[in-house]
Amino acid sequence: MLKKFLTILLGATFFMVACNKNKVEEKAVIKEEMVVAREGESKTLDPHQGNDGYSLQANRLIYSRLVEADGDMKIHPGIAESWKQIDDKTTQFTIRKGIKFHNGDPLTVEDIKFSLERMTQSPRIAFVVPPIEKVDIVDEYTINIVTKTPFGPLLAHLAHPALGIVSKKIVTEAGENYANNPIGTGSYKFKEWINGDRLVFEKNEDYFDKNEKGPKTIIFKPVVEESSRLIGLETGEYDVAFALYGLNEEAVKKSEKLELHAKPSLSTIFLGMNNEKEPFNNPKVRKAISYAIAKQSIIDTVLNGSGIIPNAPVVGAVFGSTDKTKNYEYNVEKAKELLKEAGYENGFDTSIVLRGGDINQQTAEIIQANLREIGINAKIEILEASAFLDFTANGKHDMYLGAWGVVTGDADYGLYSVYHSSAKGGTGNRDFYSNPEVDKYIEEARKEINPEKRKELYEKAEILIMDDVPNVLLFSRFITVASQKNVKGINVHPVTLHNMATAYFEN
Repeated sequence: MLKKFLTILLGATFFMVACNKNKVEEKAVIKEEMVVAREGESKTLDPHQGNDGYSLQANRLIYSRLVEADGDMKIHPGIAESWKQIDDKTTQFTIRKGIKFHNGDPLTVEDIKFSLERMTQSPRIAFVVPPIEKVDIVDEYTINIVTKTPFGPLLAHLAHPALGIVSKKIVTEAGENYANNPIGTGSYKFKEWINGDRLVFEKNEDYFDKNEKGPKTIIFKPVVEESSRLIGLETGEYDVAFALYGLNEEAVKKSEKLELHAKPSLSTIFLGMNNEKEPFNNPKVRKAISYAIAKQSIIDTVLNGSGIIPNAPVVGAVFGSTDKTKNYEYNVEKAKELLKEAGYENGFDTSIVLRGGDINQQTAEIIQANLREIGINAKIEILEASAFLDFTANGKHDMYLGAWGVVTGDADYGLYSVYHSSAKGGTGNRDFYSNPEVDKYIEEARKEINPEKRKELYEKAEILIMDDVPNVLLFSRFITVASQKNVKGINVHPVTLHNMATAYFEN
């Protein structure tokens, strides 16, 4: 009897221990799949053929760059573990050993040279690439990048997500089909793309800077409607959702199970004007329009207060931004006075073209009402995204609602592409603005290596730009990412190129 009792007791003990062990193991289980809802679909997974935000979000997972920039735009080692300046035009990069492409092939300096040269030939991203004269291979783990002139923002440009390193062999063999099966050295591997439904990535266990806590799978879901992204978060269908604003942002803040991650943007939303067309070729007309627009009202009404009025062509967090300039305050009487001086006392008829979307349309409607107060009748025309880009690149517009993000965090990217006369049209200067003095300062700043001297040159350019008013700087909003409470480590990017490779689930 005693033996039977002890046997039963011992069995019960083992059963309880096993049950407790299972409970501990259940608690330790962490989700392995992270579902991310975003506003749109990637255009391509070839990093050198796509500069749209949705492609860049995906391609920064698949590919690595020579150097990397974090969410605060600080430069960190990437494929290159270190670098040094050899002379004014030559920078030497030491490459990490043991890096492999997702198919197991070793990364070589030949791949890096091939990639950089391929970038310069791409009509999509060539303007992002530093002015490279040549890439010299020094040895198996060392390359020199030689620029045509000294180029101060070199590292900032090399960290741009579009400048991912590809395999010479794979790209050459695949040709035009490469984007269907992209292979990089990045933190996540491409697994599957069902257009309109999902873009799937698998963790690269051989990545040189692996996030040990990161999920095994990341899924990007295109969810155009902002309200649908919020509902999916609330029901648990999505773990993360990009771009929730206004009332939806407030709903996240009030939720006990959701969390809002926010950061000031490096992007500026502006009302562009075709400076080569009458009456917008008259700076007094452009100033009048800027005085006539109630910018704070747009922020309060459209963004629910979640934004700021920019006081310089590039916002304060960007290297090279100045605090010596100020935006034009809301002053209807001053606007009317300037229109009269310009010979348009009775106003004129015009149009504003824009891409669709609630924020764009609401912003345009407030501008339309403001301009009506000074006699300007502005018709709103909504175009599909590609049609809008073609229309404004070809200078067919009067006014347009535009945006520009300083992806590199350096004023060169925000000033050269938008305000230099050589960039008129599709490159970025859709205002068709030209000022030889501005061109000179921007060009000199590019060639200057001393950071303080670069800042001085950018400041001179920005003062002139603000006085010329080629466009009306409307607002810079806060960038938001919403998630479940248990999602941590989200690297919110100030131009929405969020790096989900740093995210993980907290048990």
